[in-house]
Amino acid sequence: MKECVVVIPTYNEIENIEAIVRNVFSLAQPFDILIVDDGSPDGTALKVKQLQSEFSGQLHLLERKGKQGLGTAYIHGFKWALKEGYRYMFEMDADFSHNPNDLVRLYEACAVEGHDVAIGSRYIKGVNVVNWPMGRVLMSYFAGVYVRFVMGVDIMDPTAGFICYKREVLQGIGLDHIRFVGYAFQIEMKFNAWKYGYKLTEVPIIFTDRTRGESKMSTKIFKEAVLGVLYLKIRSFFKTYIRHNEPQPIKILQVTEMV
Repeated sequence: MKECVVVIPTYNEIENIEAIVRNVFSLAQPFDILIVDDGSPDGTALKVKQLQSEFSGQLHLLERKGKQGLGTAYIHGFKWALKEGYRYMFEMDADFSHNPNDLVRLYEACAVEGHDVAIGSRYIKGVNVVNWPMGRVLMSYFAGVYVRFVMGVDIMDPTAGFICYKREVLQGIGLDHIRFVGYAFQIEMKFNAWKYGYKLTEVPIIFTDRTRGESKMSTKIFKEAVLGVLYLKIRSFFKTYIRHNEPQPIKILQVTEMV
């Protein structure tokens, strides 16, 4: 079984992609990389193909037609990684808002400390965000407060997108049942992992806003998260959380024999 793969969705990341790839491959802990590109018109996928000749067997690429959403990109990547037999699967942005060096700490939180999900958290030790305007910091922070209040899950940074999952988690929660594709995708994944009984931990990181390229955040994505939290909470009242990689309970019909 293979060990680690970092899934990185991209759309127009030509300015960052080579640097992020080289940074990940320079780490002492070996990581493979899977780029999931949504038809970037700036040539991001072409640059990845050029780099594949240098990093053969380590750098992988899935190309999709058009922007289909962050959540579907990760699910597409996770399914590929499960099929390929990786033990640990990571989410990370391509724009250096997540420091690649922190991948090692997320890995150790799962592989050494025994957690099932390790979240790179901006808020577990104060507010560790660099270069964001105050309005966006407040929106992000209070989004976490809102999620904790409504859903009852004790995670300081439920919207974080820098995460390590053990393969058992992604098998157990049922990726085909994940509904959201935008900002709410991150909340839904963590909420499901928690409801299915997996062990979650938060690893403090410093989040630095991108210096190259354009942010993909929008009002539509934020609204999806606000309404998505309510939907997920209400749905949880009517859902039985049985892990998909475990046998389902068998209902036995008792028949009384009449003489």
